[in-house]
Amino acid sequence: MKFYMGVDAGGSKTYCLLVNEKGETVGRGVSGNGNHQTNPLDAEKNIASACSNALREAGLKPAEVEFAYFGLAGADREPDYVILRPMIAKLGFPRHAIACDTMIAMRAGTDRSYGAVVISGTGFNAAARNRAGEELQYGGFGYLFGDGQGSGRDMANFAFRSAVRAWDGRGRPTLLHDMVLETTGFASVPDMLDAALDEGYAPPLHLAELIFRAAGQGDEVAVGILAEQGVELGNAAAALIQRLGMENEEFDVVLGGSVLAKSVPAIMQDALAKRVRLTAPQAKITRITMEPVAGAVLSAMDQAGIQAGTQVMNNLNTVSFDDLKGDAR
Repeated sequence: MKFYMGVDAGGSKTYCLLVNEKGETVGRGVSGNGNHQTNPLDAEKNIASACSNALREAGLKPAEVEFAYFGLAGADREPDYVILRPMIAKLGFPRHAIACDTMIAMRAGTDRSYGAVVISGTGFNAAARNRAGEELQYGGFGYLFGDGQGSGRDMANFAFRSAVRAWDGRGRPTLLHDMVLETTGFASVPDMLDAALDEGYAPPLHLAELIFRAAGQGDEVAVGILAEQGVELGNAAAALIQRLGMENEEFDVVLGGSVLAKSVPAIMQDALAKRVRLTAPQAKITRITMEPVAGAVLSAMDQAGIQAGTQVMNNLNTVSFDDLKGDAR
């Protein structure tokens, strides 16, 4: 029997999953922050702890794992890999690979080893991999570095901005004016502006939710924001697809993150899909269907030359860490 390991190391939690060749779980591990950019010593300790716990539960040693795949938050540039390669090598897995955690999110939403992914949560990321295994990613660095719009942070700022513009006459009337004031507790826009200018007040992230609420009531300003955000997210995916020569391929574009997962109405997703299909007409829009750490396991199987069948996919779709989340430190 062969065994495969996947690791999803994020900013708050690190998950490790060990499965056999049927995709059946044999070991799980949970720990805390695994992002070396936040705290490299903590990240190293927590990744090692999650792997150790999963191995212990499975009764395995690192040398008995056929392939281990690490999806790591903060694995963005070569200077990151200079830190991460020796860190992961210390764990003792003879065959392993490292990638940005965005890539395992893509793999968790498709039955192919290639495709594209767009993540919109607090922040924004997009990535793609072609049939040849070439990978590219965008996002996570901010407006100055080419990121456009599409994150929860951007949308919270747009809600705030729209309330200001509706009040001072530079923008159209919008339900967001009253919604923002009610949510933030300010009596008026001038009071809100004074707090921002004099006291360092910043729009809270949950203002992003107001745009969906207003759009659901037909507010034109909110509808326009969602459409614009969707086009920008689609533009990021389309640019990656084009650079990787995938325009004529059939593949999945996987959507993830809290904003895209919970956004109703589907104005944003529809605009994203329309933009992507201008570049790649055969692309199919899908959602993440399993825990991202299961995508890391599938990536381990891909690297080992194993094509995951229906049984493996079905088993990985049932993976849950809910009973272990309290174990993270």
